[in-house]
Amino acid sequence: MRRTCRTVFNAPGPNLLRCSPVFAAAVAAILSMTANISEVLADDPVEQRVNALLGQMSIEEKIGQMRQANAGYGNPPDYLGDDIRAGRVGAILNLVDVDVVNELQRIAVEESRLGIPLLVGRDVIHGFKTILPIPLGQAATWNPELVEKGARVAASEAASHGVNWTFAPMVDVTRDPRWGRIAESPGEDPFLTSAMAVAMIRGFQGDDLAAADTIAACAKHFAGYGAAESGRDYATTNIPENELRNVYLKPFKASVDAGVATFMASFSDLNGVPATGNRFLMRQILRDEWGFDGFVVSDWDSVHQLSVHGLTEGDRESAYEASTAGVDMEMAGKAYEHLHDLVADGSISTDVIDAAARNILRIKFLLGLFDDPYVDPDELPPIGSEHALQVAKQTALESIVLLRNEIGVLPLQKGKVKSIAVIGPLAEAPYEQLGTWIFDGDVSLSVTGLDGIQNLAGKDTKIRYVRAMPTSRSRADVQFEEALEAAQQSDVVVLFLGEESILSGEAHSRADINLPGAQAELVREVRKAGKPVVAVILAGRPLTLTNIVDDVDAILFAWHPGTMGGAAIAEVLFGVESPSGKLPVTFPRMVGQIPIYFAQKNTGKPPSPETTVHIDDIDPFAPQTSFGMTAFHLDAGYRPLWEFGFGLSYTSFEYRDIATSVAEIRAGETITISAELKNTGGVPASETVQLYVRDLVGNVTRPVRELKGFRKVRLDPGEATRVEFQLHTDDLAFFGRDNTLIVEPGEFHAWIGGSSDAELRVSFRVLE
Repeated sequence: MRRTCRTVFNAPGPNLLRCSPVFAAAVAAILSMTANISEVLADDPVEQRVNALLGQMSIEEKIGQMRQANAGYGNPPDYLGDDIRAGRVGAILNLVDVDVVNELQRIAVEESRLGIPLLVGRDVIHGFKTILPIPLGQAATWNPELVEKGARVAASEAASHGVNWTFAPMVDVTRDPRWGRIAESPGEDPFLTSAMAVAMIRGFQGDDLAAADTIAACAKHFAGYGAAESGRDYATTNIPENELRNVYLKPFKASVDAGVATFMASFSDLNGVPATGNRFLMRQILRDEWGFDGFVVSDWDSVHQLSVHGLTEGDRESAYEASTAGVDMEMAGKAYEHLHDLVADGSISTDVIDAAARNILRIKFLLGLFDDPYVDPDELPPIGSEHALQVAKQTALESIVLLRNEIGVLPLQKGKVKSIAVIGPLAEAPYEQLGTWIFDGDVSLSVTGLDGIQNLAGKDTKIRYVRAMPTSRSRADVQFEEALEAAQQSDVVVLFLGEESILSGEAHSRADINLPGAQAELVREVRKAGKPVVAVILAGRPLTLTNIVDDVDAILFAWHPGTMGGAAIAEVLFGVESPSGKLPVTFPRMVGQIPIYFAQKNTGKPPSPETTVHIDDIDPFAPQTSFGMTAFHLDAGYRPLWEFGFGLSYTSFEYRDIATSVAEIRAGETITISAELKNTGGVPASETVQLYVRDLVGNVTRPVRELKGFRKVRLDPGEATRVEFQLHTDDLAFFGRDNTLIVEPGEFHAWIGGSSDAELRVSFRVLE
């Protein structure tokens, strides 16, 4: 059972010391002012409690709060116990043994001078034991309410193991699928990313940060990390301030507004100043402009790495730059050991140390750690509960995107399909389907694609399974002949392709994002059987599928779908549910198109079908002309393979009758933009209706389209509904030439449809 100090507040004197000594110190500071301690503490704001404690702390203890130590090996009480007793550690990470966590908390609370409890951090990115789809897959659901439920499940499972702080959500906007960490990102758009960030924060933190089943969230990586050059992890980022404010900072601002407890600095260099030492980010924007009152933690050893970047000469200078920039806590490094000397010689003001310690203590109080420092797993739901598995399955189900469905091969008809060849290295891959950053994932809970098909197909359907390749990266074709034979003997082929989990995530960037290994050759070999071929792609990023798209009849993109991925995939394959996922990121035709995203600028020479030409259509010895003088690639055109927001269904949807409530609005007013949506097909299904807007003339050039709203609507066959979006003029604001937020008068276009290529358009004006 969790231990509490609440019961001793009415007994001043020696009995007070039976609880955490920090409460004795805090109460002693106000004891002379009142005899009724319990009443004072009940009414005492958090800030007063923080200040009362801070006033009792030595400079060494304050700096100790700024240190996060790695507890991920050996027996942590042996090598961290003395530092915790001395107040030299404020947080630990990578410990998920609840008994050991409780012992470290006991040492901190009962054996240190002030009894300050520990923060316990862990990368709980998309689940703890029960694994949800990767965040990019969760974004494909376009369902923030469901994403919030998933984060709530993850928080509860993690809390039961002693974790009280997660390094999530990652809210880096990225437009480069080569970057391995796109798997952790909600994608390319700041509006959708913001919605997913808020949902995850609410799920992790709940309504009461001190509740037993909540954990503190951490918005990362601040900022611009997703724009790393050529998609190489940790590489330099160069983002003009206007672009930074209009795109990359928006999800972080939304995170602050949602009450996120902590921020993490990016590894990367931003415009010449690494984020870990970037005062512009940490002080001007985060603190002064946004008023953030949580704390900022470095990424792993990134304070030391300031000298590796070349910003500083050694850890002493690195500690100075990071702490004065506003990084309150150092993760897993030793540079902040220099802070005491920097204060002693006057290089750093004690105000810097006080501010950092205050920010950290504030979160500890809000988490309720001073009242309930211990964890009793029996007070929380069991791991892999029925509810957890249902949320994981529903999230996986709604994340699957149907990219292609020629000849109506899907859904498979039970009773008509007598035999299925299940082929590929990812059909029976319980670990690989979990994706990146799943240190604690329970593989035994996984339902694979093969499992799902066998469970749904029924005993009268023959399943022929051939792995075909040892791994997704294999170049050997040792089982290709067996795969072809299985395909020839079956009514339909379901190919499970993609990339193993190790091929995406941190430090796992790829320059070539085709299907790895000999998978394309496997597709062509199986195609020889002449049977319908369905490709199910499991991957941590968009892949360039141009080399196989014409050799398969249907494509389901399932991302890395998590624990219940196989069950969800099977339900889509057999039409138990129509696919409803929509792409949260653009899929390029080839890697040379990157970056390619829907919210590009128009340029002075926008391309069109009439002004482009393909390299194969150029006559030999053609004269030097500019082929229409527009922005496109000779070998790829200007269109992606699949656009942002795209996703097919087993039914058809018709959009019509777009309208605005008024033709003109003034600043501070709201306009309603609506359209009718009808299910014109034969099955019930969900459709994500999307609103896009373009500001035709701006103080700075504006994107050709910006996502401004979305809504998931479920309709029965023949059913129609009118979908409305409320658009306030604040939603049209942008940062102008002087990097201040403005709303300009002028004409706007708006589209409503099922993807960023929506054709149904209306115009309105904003008046001065």
